[in-house]
Amino acid sequence: MAEISLKNTIINQSNGLYAQTSLSTAIVNTDVEASLVGAGVGSLTVPANGFRVGDSFTAKMCGKFSSLNNANLEISIKSNSNVIAAIPVLTLTSSTDVVFDLIVDFTVAAVGTLGIASLHANGMFTYNKSSNSNYIGTNFLVIDDTDFDTTIINTLDITAKWGAASVSNSIQSQNFNLFRIF
Repeated sequence: MAEISLKNTIINQSNGLYAQTSLSTAIVNTDVEASLVGAGVGSLTVPANGFRVGDSFTAKMCGKFSSLNNANLEISIKSNSNVIAAIPVLTLTSSTDVVFDLIVDFTVAAVGTLGIASLHANGMFTYNKSSNSNYIGTNFLVIDDTDFDTTIINTLDITAKWGAASVSNSIQSQNFNLFRIF
């Protein structure tokens, strides 16, 4: 059996790229799309030609929302204002200060310009129902080979948009972290 040497290997190396350190701006009483990402440390930007095939990332976000019964909420993961992954429109139950979790994994499958570059993404949005604390959520899976371009600067954002303006519809993130996993 061959021996494996850990000499010159860094153990527990941090692969964190961004950590949110402030609550995001609350998206409330509006049907205008806005960012859920609060101020933080690190970077959400990859320089032009900075991606390589196989680069893989995980984004994790949590926060709170309140909503009217049957309120619609759209959440999009974007690069340079282009949607690279979107959660199917959520029709929410009546909720007050409900905690949500969003996890997104994405891998660069091909590099190049629009129509050549390809990004594979999947994720999950979950929350506890106010009335009985049951988990509710949705998964999503997408291959973006039309709106992703690795030859330009790419800046990640996560946005939310309510289907209708109401003082009862609000969402805000508390934590957001981006990690490079491969």
